[in-house]
Amino acid sequence: MKAYVIVNVDVHDRDRYPEYVKLAPISIQEHGGRYIARGGRTEKLEGKAWEPKRVVLLEFPSYEQAKAWWSSQMYAGPKQLRQACARTEMILVEGCEPVI
Repeated sequence: MKAYVIVNVDVHDRDRYPEYVKLAPISIQEHGGRYIARGGRTEKLEGKAWEPKRVVLLEFPSYEQAKAWWSSQMYAGPKQLRQACARTEMILVEGCEPVI
């Protein structure tokens, strides 16, 4: 079953963040993941608490592969860089079988 990593990134070091943007895709692809959305236009449709900044949506073949990517040695360096130059909220959600 596919899994999705949903990320909201508030970049505070715009000089260093582009380096993360170059490094992260290598580890994502190596773990079977791909970008579905990456910092495109956003619009809040409902709710008051969430103010999305840079939203990223990753798709992985499975929940386990997504977790393996996030905790991998390959992603450790890029993750540390991201954490140093941005505030991030990130969740992992398991997909479902198509309803329609």
